[in-house]
Amino acid sequence: MKVSFDFDNTLSRRDVQRFAKELVAEGHEVWIVTSRVSDEMANDYPVDFKNRVLTSNRKLFRVADNVGINREHIIFCNFAVKLASIAGQGFAFHLDDDSDELMEIFVSTDECKPINVDHSEWEMDCRNIINK
Repeated sequence: MKVSFDFDNTLSRRDVQRFAKELVAEGHEVWIVTSRVSDEMANDYPVDFKNRVLTSNRKLFRVADNVGINREHIIFCNFAVKLASIAGQGFAFHLDDDSDELMEIFVSTDECKPINVDHSEWEMDCRNIINK
């Protein structure tokens, strides 16, 4: 099954990394869909911002590698709404901490189910979607 995770305040958390690693081990296709700016797009910004982006993205890549997420499965939205990258891509769920992003997915006609990582039963909700 194809699933997606936000990075900041979501996959950056150790409990979420553990869960994502389990999903990879089970054979699920795990993606990162982040609002962050890609390294390539960072070149269009002032040097100070560019350097912060590159440094910050190194952590994202380290986590992705540790979890087992293919680099081609990382989508940088470059501050655009995540729904534009999620819609029509066949994601079963998207786990995120941003209620605005989750609401965009919820009110869309896309099949992707938005899950809030700040809710205590986020992992059970994700498992329920996977096991349907």
